[in-house]
Amino acid sequence: MASFLYRLGRFSFRRRALVTAVWAAVLVALGAGALTLSGQLSNSVTIPGTESQKAIDQLADRFPEAAAGGATARVVISTPGDITDAGGQAAIAGLVKGLKNAPKVAGVTDPLQMQAISPDKHVALAQVSYRVPGFELTDADRDGLMAAADSAEAAGYTVEFGGDAVQAMPATNATEGLGVAVAAVVLIITFGSLLAAGIPLLTALIGVGIGMAGITTASGFLELNTNTPVLALMIGLAVGIDYALFIVSRYRHELTIGRDPEEAAGRATGTAGSAVVFAGLTVIIALAGLTVVGIPFLGEMGIAAAITVAIAVVIALTLLPAVLGFAGGKLAGGKIRLRRKESATTHGERWARFVARRRIPVLIAAIAGLAIVAIPAASMQLGLPNDSTAAPDTTQRKAYDTVARSFGEGANGPLVIVVDLSGSTDRQAALQQAAAGIGGLSERPIVTPPKTNRDGDLALLTVIPKSGPSSTATEDLVSDIRGLNAGLGTTTGASLAVTGQTAANIDVSEKLADAMLPYLALIVGLAFLLLMLVFRSIVVPLKATLGFLGSVVATFGAVVAVFQWGWLTDLLGVKTTGPIMSMLPILLIGVLFGLAMDYQVFLVTRMREEYVHGAEPQQAMVTGFRHGSRVVVAAALIMISVFAGFVLAESSLIQSIGFALAFGVLVDAFVIRMTIVPALMSLLGRGAWWLPKWLDRVLPDVDVEGEKLAKQLDAPDERELVDASK
Repeated sequence: MASFLYRLGRFSFRRRALVTAVWAAVLVALGAGALTLSGQLSNSVTIPGTESQKAIDQLADRFPEAAAGGATARVVISTPGDITDAGGQAAIAGLVKGLKNAPKVAGVTDPLQMQAISPDKHVALAQVSYRVPGFELTDADRDGLMAAADSAEAAGYTVEFGGDAVQAMPATNATEGLGVAVAAVVLIITFGSLLAAGIPLLTALIGVGIGMAGITTASGFLELNTNTPVLALMIGLAVGIDYALFIVSRYRHELTIGRDPEEAAGRATGTAGSAVVFAGLTVIIALAGLTVVGIPFLGEMGIAAAITVAIAVVIALTLLPAVLGFAGGKLAGGKIRLRRKESATTHGERWARFVARRRIPVLIAAIAGLAIVAIPAASMQLGLPNDSTAAPDTTQRKAYDTVARSFGEGANGPLVIVVDLSGSTDRQAALQQAAAGIGGLSERPIVTPPKTNRDGDLALLTVIPKSGPSSTATEDLVSDIRGLNAGLGTTTGASLAVTGQTAANIDVSEKLADAMLPYLALIVGLAFLLLMLVFRSIVVPLKATLGFLGSVVATFGAVVAVFQWGWLTDLLGVKTTGPIMSMLPILLIGVLFGLAMDYQVFLVTRMREEYVHGAEPQQAMVTGFRHGSRVVVAAALIMISVFAGFVLAESSLIQSIGFALAFGVLVDAFVIRMTIVPALMSLLGRGAWWLPKWLDRVLPDVDVEGEKLAKQLDAPDERELVDASK
């Protein structure tokens, strides 16, 4: 592989105008597609095969007039006075009329007719159902919904809106660009050159632009989740900068030892480029592996991000050498001096020698620190976002709080019970038994009168719990209601299923939790094989994966402490706390594993390079750490900066993903890879590179360190010297 990448790097360097033109054409073509073919993104979270989704499909087929699969909105009108007096009734009538005339509305419940009036008569609650799912609603549709409140608000009443119909698509925030700005500063400090710092940023932004344009174009043909481009942007930008940083750093090293620019570009691509390929493969494996857990929206997010990573790898191997061709030898040295020139023994070497001397205390301290930070993870509660997790100043949160105070928290998350009466001989008795059984459960929920379809073989019951949609009591209630199905079928021949947004969120959370361990086993197993191929060792991949598990558990603990317990929320700008997003743990496992293996490859390949060239294990660790640590530190700081920028986003999901990835990279890079890894390498010595002889013969030699490439390139030079001496 190193020889192929060496030739590719030199070709791109020589044909830089052609390579640059090809990538520019790709960017323009996909950009045009994004402008003309883009479609609507979806914020729906569904998993085929769950009970709630099966019930929705059943309703769509046999009870379409119920619009059960459509978006819903809760409209809360309140006043300090009596909402049922003449003025209040007129305001409610005007509000209901306006709601019925809003775009795509299927039906509106009148609070006065349904007696949806709070006991203190200060608040009335209207329910709006739509013909289409929430992701099909446009901003104009939401504006039409909000406009229905104009007359009531003009009369002095307060109107707030909740429900999935009001949830707009999360938008990127200009403050997220702070991560890119910090990355630029880190690159300038690392290289001491504006030109050298600008090249990784330029190629990374081009790669992200191509990836984002491709995703936007694909949205015109596929139903994509609204968080899909955000994750691709986050990951693509971080790895794009890191991969370019690694190759540019090696290119500058080759220039400083006297290589001409073309040869330096070829060797940098052949050596550092090989590490980039395998680092990228670990990220791609982890992200693409999200497709096998049976969760469509996670799968599409993983595939989109994996494609963006693949683009970053290809750009680092082709466009980057072409750009280096335009820069030539100008990158040989930095002109910006931000610090004193280091002595021969660098900070990295001093740290490596310190860790080697104090390896046992260092290991104990690092592992104990991880264990302490991980403690909150034991109380992690999973859930999906609802109006209770919206920012306090939003209309969704105000509507949720008003409904909770006036009607009880359960009114914010009603359950929909679908009773299939087609197999029952006494349908009325079956409905009565279902309603009585639900009403007699320990929580004593409110059960509304049933609605039946035209054929009378399918009925709907609305159940209002006493507890909120994210509480464990509501989860228990859903389980108890579903437990009634067997007895109902035995006595009446009917069957029931629980659906609605609250039940669907519970089903999704359970599915995600069940998929976590199989997914973890899959990506860890595949990556272990890949790392064994790269390092030709069993011990190195084993400690790499075990270290990753430590960083993941510590990250879970930090996420729970901030987003569930509320620690440091003011400092980090987190506006709401609550259950951790159900998709976050499995998404974090996939993304963080790939990124963690990046640092493992970047750092340990240089150690192995020294070892295979004859250095003693201790010296190989120190020398490899000295060469790789500066790049790894810069790469980690860049990733942390990029991810931390997303903590300032509007969406709580994006906030939590950004924080989790930033903290995870911080722990994995500086505690696992920069501390525990060199300590273990020093402790194990030659044992770290142990590989059974039979396995050594079976495994193909991919030459990531470029040892064979170096022999091929240096041998002709030696022959020329011999010939010249004759």
